[in-house]
Amino acid sequence: MKKIEAIIKPFKLEDVKEALVETGVTGMTVTDVKGYGRQQGHSELYRGAEYIVDFLAKIKIELIVNDEDVDKTIATITESAKTGKIGDGKIFVTPIDNVVRIRTSETGSEAV
Repeated sequence: MKKIEAIIKPFKLEDVKEALVETGVTGMTVTDVKGYGRQQGHSELYRGAEYIVDFLAKIKIELIVNDEDVDKTIATITESAKTGKIGDGKIFVTPIDNVVRIRTSETGSEAV
């Protein structure tokens, strides 16, 4: 099993969710996050004063998939989150040793 973490633009969340549901993903965790990378933030004007916004609002999606579904899931996220502009996000994949469903005590892929 693998944990896939995707950092995407907030307005792409619904597109990514719908695409993942179509591929059979049954659950995910979504978190509002802030960060910066190559975008380096931007400046905004508020009541006549200019200030720098260093950290930009992003969405972090976390999901656990079986090894055979990793490539398909990554492709789905990439296709549905891509705008072609800087700041589209990143996808991180890490191995998962075990998963336990608390309610039933199921472990491994049955718990996903």
